[in-house]
Amino acid sequence: MADPGCDAVVVTAIPRVDTAQDPDGRGDRELADALREAALGSDKPVLVVHFAFDQLPGRLAGPATRIPAYPSAERAVRALTEAVHYADWRRRAATPGRVPQFEDIRPAEAARDVAAWLDAADAERPGAAAPDGPGVPLAEDTAARLLAHYGITVHPALPAPGAEAALAAAERLGYPVALKATAPHLRHRADLGGVHLDLAGPAELRRAYGELTSRLGKPDEIRPVVQRLAPRGVDTVVRATVDPRLGAVLGFGLAGAPSELLGDLAHRLLPATDRDVAELVRSIRAAPMLFGYRGAQPVDTAALEELLLRVAVLLDDIPEVVGVDLEPVVVAPQGLSVLGASVRIARPPARTDLGPRALAPWSTAE
Repeated sequence: MADPGCDAVVVTAIPRVDTAQDPDGRGDRELADALREAALGSDKPVLVVHFAFDQLPGRLAGPATRIPAYPSAERAVRALTEAVHYADWRRRAATPGRVPQFEDIRPAEAARDVAAWLDAADAERPGAAAPDGPGVPLAEDTAARLLAHYGITVHPALPAPGAEAALAAAERLGYPVALKATAPHLRHRADLGGVHLDLAGPAELRRAYGELTSRLGKPDEIRPVVQRLAPRGVDTVVRATVDPRLGAVLGFGLAGAPSELLGDLAHRLLPATDRDVAELVRSIRAAPMLFGYRGAQPVDTAALEELLLRVAVLLDDIPEVVGVDLEPVVVAPQGLSVLGASVRIARPPARTDLGPRALAPWSTAE
């Protein structure tokens, strides 16, 4: 109880097997008196595990304290865990987060652009639904323009329909560069050879282009692009979508196997506060990868949280945006790079409610 490194005490008490040696239960009474005395002298939680559960709990109830007793250690630890979670929830509820106000966003311009794009889509395909999902998918440059209205910069990528075009794109962007196949079935598939990184000069780029097309197909089939190499870091994915039953939902995880195979994604409803996104980043099982796992350098989680907040504000401001997918987002020790972005827009359906669900205010007087 006096050890500052100890936060709680769980006492395991094993009663006598031969009750004939203690017929009047004196040992249990002495144990209960000792436990009550110790608990009264400390502000730390005390729990008791007693294998003769029916004999002890009543004796632990005193005029000034009552020590909780359990028939097994598992139940005691589970109860203590729930108490800790409840205390943490109360503590967080007392200090709610805030929705930041970004000075560099341009919601009016974004709304005008989205309205114009939807009008153009309706004129081109009146009444038709998108073949590959809800809403209208924006072209990559159009999606980048919309995201730029909210201070989100997409790392530029230039199309490379041929080897000479790839070399010209690299000269324009500056070496080192990455060469990627962006066809839907090859996107983010480094395991298939669809991504070549750290190409330092024309000779390496020309050789990589030949390998890419010989292995995966003709340029018009695999849609190669050249992109300036981003600083190394942890690959993550940021997603936001509108669920017809829940509303807008923000999602986060590490790119690749953690999210695809293990489903290691975390979600929060919008609007999101700074505290919400901080918890979102830390709630995935692979979160230690962001904070210096096994001696690695921690990455810029502050920049990552700001990106999540900007996506959240975008979906909250523009109801026509029904989906945002940023993958990969490479979070480096300083800053981050959004290497791929897709956005879907649609006219919002009629709603009969007033927005996100919230508890009505109340007071103890009521």
